[in-house]
Amino acid sequence: MGTAVKLAVIGAGSAVFSLGLVKDLCLTENLAGSQVSFMDINEDRLAMIQKLAARYADELGADLRFEATPDRCAAMRDADFVINTASVVSHEDSILMKQIAMQHGYSYARGAGPGDYFYRNTRLMLDFARDMERVCPDAWLIQSGNPVFEGCTLLARETSIKVCGLCHGHYGYKKIAAMIGLDPERITWQAPGLNHNIWLTHFLYDGQDAYPLVDEWIRSKGEEYWSLDTPTMPLPEDRKGSWTDALTRAWDIDLSRAAVHMYRMYGLLPVGDTPRRGGWWYHSDLATRRYWYGEPYGGQDTELSWPLYVENLERRIAEIARLAQDPKASIVASLGATKTTEQQVPIIDGLMNNVEGEFQVNVLNNGALAGVPDNVVVEVPAIVNRKGIQPLRVHPLPPKVMLEQILPDWLGMERQLLAFKTGDRSILLYNVLDNHQTKTYEQAVAVLEEQLAQAPNAEMDAHFRWPSNW
Repeated sequence: MGTAVKLAVIGAGSAVFSLGLVKDLCLTENLAGSQVSFMDINEDRLAMIQKLAARYADELGADLRFEATPDRCAAMRDADFVINTASVVSHEDSILMKQIAMQHGYSYARGAGPGDYFYRNTRLMLDFARDMERVCPDAWLIQSGNPVFEGCTLLARETSIKVCGLCHGHYGYKKIAAMIGLDPERITWQAPGLNHNIWLTHFLYDGQDAYPLVDEWIRSKGEEYWSLDTPTMPLPEDRKGSWTDALTRAWDIDLSRAAVHMYRMYGLLPVGDTPRRGGWWYHSDLATRRYWYGEPYGGQDTELSWPLYVENLERRIAEIARLAQDPKASIVASLGATKTTEQQVPIIDGLMNNVEGEFQVNVLNNGALAGVPDNVVVEVPAIVNRKGIQPLRVHPLPPKVMLEQILPDWLGMERQLLAFKTGDRSILLYNVLDNHQTKTYEQAVAVLEEQLAQAPNAEMDAHFRWPSNW
């Protein structure tokens, strides 16, 4: 007999994620009798998600209760778990900031600016963590929206909330396996590091080192794959038919030229979003990005692929809205009746019902990854059971990875947090000046000021001031 929980979902209007979460809850018998409180400021989306969740549970005969509220404190009151997927920054805001950066001579994918995404979402994360301290102080926060690295580190340092960040990037090992013709279910792997900066230290197939198979694929098939305009690769079953299927080439960069080049530089494959970040030399202009990440889009973040991503996401939401408006439609037939690969519900089941498992999590280091301070959140494997989330001590990353990737990323995060806490506008300027596409001091000042002057960034503009002696 399992244990029922109260679960608050913040940002529940993220329809695709919320419905996947509902599927996993309905298909986890140990959590029968649980209550789910959806919260979002978009009340139309909120009502739609509640209606679809109730219909899905009813079709499966699942014992779950759903409620919806625009009040986050009401949603979180007495919760055992809070899942945050909310973002203050809209896709339209992101496109606007990238376009302004381009007008000042910065690449769309590697644009410069004030870090609006970081500041606005982190401000929200800290605000509701403070709310959790008042209304559900014993609850776990499962942070499922960016910025996981910076935000979870800040919350772990500044609040008493138990926080665990989750991301999808580690599933890149499955894509690599499928691409070279291996069954992902027979892979043993490990990919520690920082969020969006993880490295495949272990890649075994039936217990044998599979890196030689990667090397053979690079030698025999790499150039052919990279030369195709729209090459495709096998997708995991849970991603077929999704919006990512329509943008396969833009998103499947796990064995792109950039990823393989990073592998040659560091001796380990970068996983998930790690090859997406790469170095500035992969992102100097669209033609360069097409070379390193493939035709026709040049990876995920370009002026070609990002608007298409937004369009496909909006199309998916419209499809879900039409489903909600059709009382005769079978929700199970539309969404399926198999669990997703998301980790939120299995982790909840592990903590509450002692269903032990190993998961990829973002938690305070405390010695798990050598060379990183204990008060920094790292992405590592962890054992989850009734005793809690217990990160495993992993093998140290190679010195070159640490010096050129991990430690610079950590220092950049510390600058971001210092800027956030002090409101020092000059730190934002330093981040722009440090961008390799900055040619002059005046260029950096101009792009920073124009982006801060945009209406969505009004709160940032007020928060960040020049030092008194500026």
